[in-house]
Amino acid sequence: MPGKRSFEEQIAALDALRHAPEEDRVGVLRKALGHRNNFVVAKAAGLVREFGLTNLTGYLLASFDRFFENPLKTDPQCWAKNALSRALAAMEYQDAEVFLRGMRHIQMEPVWGGRSDTAGTLRATCALALVQCRTLTEKDLLEHLVELLAEIVRAIEQVGSPSASLLLRLRAVLGADEPEVLGACYGGILRIEGVRAIPWVRRFLATGDDSAAEAALAIAGTHSPQGYRALRECFANAADPWFRSVLLSAIALTRQDEALEFLLDLVRAESLNAEAAIEPILRSGPSEETTRRLETLVAGNPRLQRVFAAQRKASS
Repeated sequence: MPGKRSFEEQIAALDALRHAPEEDRVGVLRKALGHRNNFVVAKAAGLVREFGLTNLTGYLLASFDRFFENPLKTDPQCWAKNALSRALAAMEYQDAEVFLRGMRHIQMEPVWGGRSDTAGTLRATCALALVQCRTLTEKDLLEHLVELLAEIVRAIEQVGSPSASLLLRLRAVLGADEPEVLGACYGGILRIEGVRAIPWVRRFLATGDDSAAEAALAIAGTHSPQGYRALRECFANAADPWFRSVLLSAIALTRQDEALEFLLDLVRAESLNAEAAIEPILRSGPSEETTRRLETLVAGNPRLQRVFAAQRKASS
């Protein structure tokens, strides 16, 4: 099997570089960084990092960029990108955009029973590398790192145990995070504990801000009668027009028959919330029957007819 021998010979040649003079290493590693095989490139990148060959930085960058193209085929398991990012980080490379690309990369690969993201190590390596990028202000750095917090929360959720839920509860109580991170906490708690956690998550609706909106959407995601009732009770006491519209959207997303009837009743009564109720109904993927019912309800009101027409067009 010539192909197999060629691969083994390539790896052996790279291993032998540890005993070679420095002047003999550069040419071999430069060629290896351009190899098609991601394992060979990963091996070469590791040696570049070990030898501290900063003069090969350009070749590391070119190879790193190349393995983002059709990554499932060119770099399964992210072997090459992991090693290349570690080498660039070790050399204190300063272009933040390179590491941001790696930090945001998601690589879903086939596994037994489904698909799995194999880029977790890459994202963590690149996130740590960002800390040393002197071109970033502290504010910019923290804004970028916040992007990973939601992912960490989702990873904790995957543990799926009562202990994991308690950790998410603690994170939610501490707050001081971006709303999307808190939303991931609320959603994770509800997915682990089920509807019995709705009363606990419900208390975060009281603030009526972006974080409360995330809590409302997390409750809606339970698709349960309990979730609908919690949201409707909150709606009855909410004063802010923006937050009331958020709650109406969340109510629609519960996918409960009671929720749909509640929204249709708001339109039927031509209440102050009628306009805000039309949008979530049409955005929830209603049946033809529901759309016809809504169209009939707005038929005698020019204002609601205009809202219905505009939202139907936007939703189509």
